[in-house]
Amino acid sequence: MTIKKNKNLNNLTNQQAYILAHRKHHHMITFLRLLILVIFLCIWEYTTRAGYVDIFFFSSPTSIVKYLYQMIIDSSFFKHTGITLIETIVSFLLVSFFSLFIATLLWYRNSLSEILEPYLVVLNSLPKSALAPLLIVWLGTGAKTIIVAGISVAVFGSIISLYTGFCQTDEELLKLILTLGGSRKDALFKVILPSSIPLIISNMKVNIGLCLVGVIIGEFLAARRGLGYLIIYGSQVFQLNMVITSIIILCAIAMGLYKIIQSLEHWYKKMQ
Repeated sequence: MTIKKNKNLNNLTNQQAYILAHRKHHHMITFLRLLILVIFLCIWEYTTRAGYVDIFFFSSPTSIVKYLYQMIIDSSFFKHTGITLIETIVSFLLVSFFSLFIATLLWYRNSLSEILEPYLVVLNSLPKSALAPLLIVWLGTGAKTIIVAGISVAVFGSIISLYTGFCQTDEELLKLILTLGGSRKDALFKVILPSSIPLIISNMKVNIGLCLVGVIIGEFLAARRGLGYLIIYGSQVFQLNMVITSIIILCAIAMGLYKIIQSLEHWYKKMQ
């Protein structure tokens, strides 16, 4: 009994040491990331104040903070950021649902995948910015066009990625299901989809950024609101504070949405 207790204590001690080391490493990585950002901002601010960099063309951290505060005061921050965020989330949800549905259908019907795969490859390779003028002609200007632009950037690559992942599922498990009298439908819901959840989440992490890119492309051409519109308008009237502040807000949105998907991934891993 004493030996068993000592082993258990050693295991707990080793586990606690591992957890402590992991947390320490995580905190160090976070600290170094913040340190790099702070150093960059300090150098940027110093070079603009010292006159080494023209503040008119490159702005400065303090100027950006002042402009961001002004946007919050006049509510333009919430107006433009909210529009871009809603359009991105809608595009992302539609891409996630549609790509999963089509990829599942392609796996379920091999003949359909053989017919459509070349078209998916071509559409995925097509520069999506080339489609934007056509979308404006077909759908007009507004949120509908922007959402479709966001979908077009991510959906074809997502379908190809998911379908390829489905086809790479362990064949032994599929054979086992079919040997035991299961149908292709049983293989889909009991093997393919459950084993592909990490792939689906990883695909979502990529899609959220691509949808944001597509939305901004749409706002460049077909919007009177949103961060993409502010970037274009600011560049036209040489308000670089507006442009750089909008870009920084976009970076914050991309990071926040990515962290949400990453949290979903961590939750799934803990449930395993």
